[in-house]
Amino acid sequence: MNLPNKLTISRIILSPVFYFLFIIDNRTTRALSLLVFTIASLTDLYDGYLARKYRINTNFGKFMDPLADKILTSTAFISFVALGYARAWMVSTIIVREFTITGLRSLVAYRGQVILPSFLAQVKTASQMIVIVFMLIVINGHTLLGSFAQNDPLFDIAGMQIYFDITILVTMILTVWTGLDYIIKSFPVIKSLIK
Repeated sequence: MNLPNKLTISRIILSPVFYFLFIIDNRTTRALSLLVFTIASLTDLYDGYLARKYRINTNFGKFMDPLADKILTSTAFISFVALGYARAWMVSTIIVREFTITGLRSLVAYRGQVILPSFLAQVKTASQMIVIVFMLIVINGHTLLGSFAQNDPLFDIAGMQIYFDITILVTMILTVWTGLDYIIKSFPVIKSLIK
């Protein structure tokens, strides 16, 4: 178990920690949830950097790294829906795509092949994390300022809801697009495995 793989596993472990901290409507836990999500997101950058620098790519890492990303981002989006900050249909679309592609990758991996995420898929993951951090900053600001948040347009949740919807919608479209791209590019491999 090398360091990049340990960082990948830590991202999975931090996902439920983030969730439970975030759903508690409390200044301290909300601030901690932002910190936990940020740390978890940075482990994604760092484990990839280490794997490339020291050439310690493993089949476990190739499969688990994107899965850990999906678990982290899906947990955040589900927590947003649970508290009314995100539309369920948008988040459901993102999550269905994520785990459909994970299922296909598992099928391919079961047959001894690994299909690496494309650059576009990496951009998709980065966009999801950026949207989540943006929303967490706004929600934290609202929680911190309390009733004063209504006087600050950046931290007024009602006023910012349209921006939440737009950023999640753009991310959803990119997520679906990359899913279709994955299926099209991997179709010959997937077709050969189904036979």
